[in-house]
Amino acid sequence: MVAITLFGLLFLFLIVGIPIAVSLGLSTTITMLLFTDQPTLVIAQKMFTSIDKFALMAIPLFVLAGNFLSQGGAAERIIRFAKAVVGHLPGGLPMSAIFACIIFAAVSGSSPATVAAIGSIMIGAIQEAGYSPKFSVGSIVCAGSLGILIPPSIVLIVYGVTVDQSIGKLFMAGFVPGVFLGTMLMVVTYIAARRAGFKKQKRAPFSEIWKTFKEASWGLFVIVIVIGGIYGGIFTPTEAAAVSAVYGFFVVKFIYKDLKWKMIPRVIMTSAATSAMILFIIANAMLFAYFLTIQQIPQALAQWIIDMNFNKIVFLIFINILLLIGGNFMEPSSLIMIVAPLIYPAAVKLGVDPIHLGVIITVNMEIGMLTPPVGLNLFVASGVSGMNLQEVIRASMPWFFALLIGLIIITYVPQISLFLPNLIYR
Repeated sequence: MVAITLFGLLFLFLIVGIPIAVSLGLSTTITMLLFTDQPTLVIAQKMFTSIDKFALMAIPLFVLAGNFLSQGGAAERIIRFAKAVVGHLPGGLPMSAIFACIIFAAVSGSSPATVAAIGSIMIGAIQEAGYSPKFSVGSIVCAGSLGILIPPSIVLIVYGVTVDQSIGKLFMAGFVPGVFLGTMLMVVTYIAARRAGFKKQKRAPFSEIWKTFKEASWGLFVIVIVIGGIYGGIFTPTEAAAVSAVYGFFVVKFIYKDLKWKMIPRVIMTSAATSAMILFIIANAMLFAYFLTIQQIPQALAQWIIDMNFNKIVFLIFINILLLIGGNFMEPSSLIMIVAPLIYPAAVKLGVDPIHLGVIITVNMEIGMLTPPVGLNLFVASGVSGMNLQEVIRASMPWFFALLIGLIIITYVPQISLFLPNLIYR
């Protein structure tokens, strides 16, 4: 009865249009008051203590670092480097956009920021080269979703905090799957371009590749700071976020000189607003997860799954279907905060590695960024390209199905996710 009331109220509030954070907190508060004798002070205490965690400090700092680099000229320099490397292949221009998305995702940690930064520059350029508008938009909107998987990833931080897993291991686990999915998208682009009759172009000389790399290297060095710093034991993920924010400001202000002093307050305020939204969702979701735990709901669900004799393969199919459906309606961080505490105990009992589970969930969230009605990347791509939402959805289909195939492979070949963490954290 408690579970029915809790989830019934949650879905009712979501249906009537109440924001997800408020829906989580309100449904939990009402159910707690109806079925328990816990004092209301506990609600405020749990919301406050849930965000009083060192690991969560990485979120506003990574958001700030990404916004600094998005406002500066890092995206344009990365695109020039990507063109020099793969621009000569059939479909080279859209492939270079995908390559740029992979790199910029590792710099910004944000899918919408990746789509906006790369799309605003590349969509028009791809169309001018003779590609259809659908080709240009579809490739970029799907490649931009890699921003929540390739480290630094805010979604992986949220998952790690929710189920108490190492952020460093999760970052390492997201790297190879991110590159793997990006490569799949580039293969789809190559095949589609060959079928459309686009030919191989002249390869850029090494001198041009080296020149564009040097120009982009200041922005690319953020990846080295984050991954190398964590891997080398120099600093924690949160400290890496702080260093990347300071470094991002230094690069765009004093090296690239693209950031004016008058732009800085706007960048900081935008970052603060985004961070506040994420942390408010986390506070309410952690209250929701706390109530689930004290009522033994996740444990009961795990026992039910065990009693139903679900094996690991069937369980992972069930999880993917659940997350793909949920991703249609909810923002990634919110969905993770609700679902992860429920499925985590069952996953552990069935022998699913918690780090691998985090990658599976995050890839599902990527796909959720591409599905209506809440697919944020679709709206960003629509605004950047001028195409309506239905056209953007149709344009993304070939690359969307490539991501679905990639999800299946990543789900059932755990070593793709676990190779780097196992290598580094022995």
